[in-house]
Amino acid sequence: MTTREQTQAKLDRLSAGMMKHTPEQHYTVADRLEERAAASPDSPFLLWNGRALSYGEVNAQANRFAHHALASGLRPGDVAALLMENRPEYLFVWFGLAKIGCVSALINTQASGEALRHALATTGSQRLFVGSECGERITRTPGVGDTLPLLAIADENQGPTPPGCRHIDADIAAQPATNPDPALRSEVTGSSTLCLVFTSGTTGLPKAARITHARWLGVGEGWAALLEAGKDDVFYCALPLYHVAALMSLMSNALASGGRVVLRRRFSASRFWADVREHGVTVAQYSGEMCRYLYNQPPHPDDRDHRLRAMTGSGLSPAIWLPFQERFGVTQMIEGYGGTEINVGLMNLDNRVGSCGRIPFPERSNARLVRYDRDRDCYLRNADGTLMDCADDEVGEMLGMILELPGVTGGRFDGYTDPEATEKKILRNAFRPGDAWLRTGDLFRRDADGYYYFVDRVGDTFRWKSENVSTTEVANVLGDAPGVETVTVYGVSIPGNEGRAGMATIVMQPGHAFDPAALYRLAREQLPSYAVPVFVRVSDDTDITPTFKLRKVDLQKLGYRATPGDTLWVADPAADRYVEASALNLARLGIPPSHAA
Repeated sequence: MTTREQTQAKLDRLSAGMMKHTPEQHYTVADRLEERAAASPDSPFLLWNGRALSYGEVNAQANRFAHHALASGLRPGDVAALLMENRPEYLFVWFGLAKIGCVSALINTQASGEALRHALATTGSQRLFVGSECGERITRTPGVGDTLPLLAIADENQGPTPPGCRHIDADIAAQPATNPDPALRSEVTGSSTLCLVFTSGTTGLPKAARITHARWLGVGEGWAALLEAGKDDVFYCALPLYHVAALMSLMSNALASGGRVVLRRRFSASRFWADVREHGVTVAQYSGEMCRYLYNQPPHPDDRDHRLRAMTGSGLSPAIWLPFQERFGVTQMIEGYGGTEINVGLMNLDNRVGSCGRIPFPERSNARLVRYDRDRDCYLRNADGTLMDCADDEVGEMLGMILELPGVTGGRFDGYTDPEATEKKILRNAFRPGDAWLRTGDLFRRDADGYYYFVDRVGDTFRWKSENVSTTEVANVLGDAPGVETVTVYGVSIPGNEGRAGMATIVMQPGHAFDPAALYRLAREQLPSYAVPVFVRVSDDTDITPTFKLRKVDLQKLGYRATPGDTLWVADPAADRYVEASALNLARLGIPPSHAA
């Protein structure tokens, strides 16, 4: 049993690293890259498809994009969107924008149609850098080029030129490789926005959360201190760069330690261990079911023949936690909890199976677990109106006290581009007059040793395939289907799977029949793949509405069990349609019977 003092000592190392960067500093992410390039220009930074790009090369390419952005009219403080799959050019653009004091809006590569329009509008983007591999997203969003320039960057697997896009590769190559004038970012401080990252929060459409320079740099310093990472460490990046897990947690760690990054377009279970062995990877990330996919690969005699010493992430199933470590010999599995905009974090540094973190001494943390009634969607309160703390083993919502201390980045809530959405996330006068707390929207339980265990999300979003799914976004798309009267979207549990699968309960207008093929095609074309509902329940209950939360809770409890008067459908991607959710079809699709109560 690890003592509380031992856990706290590890957390103190992490905190000391993060505290090196302050809201007031004028040191930026661009300065960090330029320092590395000046000190070790020939040291490898990115390993990509057989190529090694040094710190000097990455810096030079970022400079070319910075000069191009300046020549095109971007100025400090402006916002430019980035839609591209993982590849070195993603980082060239991102670093280049930071070098001239601009803000990058990171767009989910599965966004198209209204989701893409919403992302560009809510961030105030003045242009869109788009990888040619994402051209289909532009094709599915007619007219997007009418409101801002579309600047295409060729991919090595060159696809068709996205409509309305202008290729800029020749322009980039003609730009100087020298660092732009640092005076361009003279007004940038640690509290300035570095980039905008989308998160679904707890309600409504995805929101653009602000990531500051100090937070990005501090996360890297903290991780490097905790893992004792240095220039000989090799990091493995296969998660999408438009998420903070890859771009901040891993990339900032590599830059802080001076190590190198093996960058992959996407995760491949069959290639992972070969990459780890070939490149001497020492630190890797996981998310959701990645470890299960790796564990389900056929065993090999060299499963433990590698240098990988630490894997960090979230969503590791307790069922394979210890078997995974035993088979592959990874000594540190650091399961954690955090969020793009969340001002609290948890980290399991003691290998307590199933836990995502420990708070050894509550008085040293800004986190607080409070009682929450899921059925009535409200907090439980004392007679004086204040919130009630959870007892051990009681489920409640995690809150984070919002701190604004001089010289301290931790505990701050930088919010969204939408001030109204920012304010809705804040809970005021919770324990005493004038206090302010961030609602995480996440439910946990805590054991007697101070370890926390994730239970579920509250509100109108749910987690599936390691992504937050906005029920509002899905309902808006499905509501456009001909003959649909009301749509209620929620998540349901599938035994043996992490998170919740999307389900939509639909009421059709009188005289209209449900079209399972048309609805699936609409969802597939307009939504990210992880947001396409796995199940559809067609009901004649006209009381069901998207805002009737108590009914939604009842529907969640039903899961995907059949009920009299309703018809159930399940997504069949191979057939490109929804099919009846019969026992035969569910078994064919690898979905076990619902265990919902």
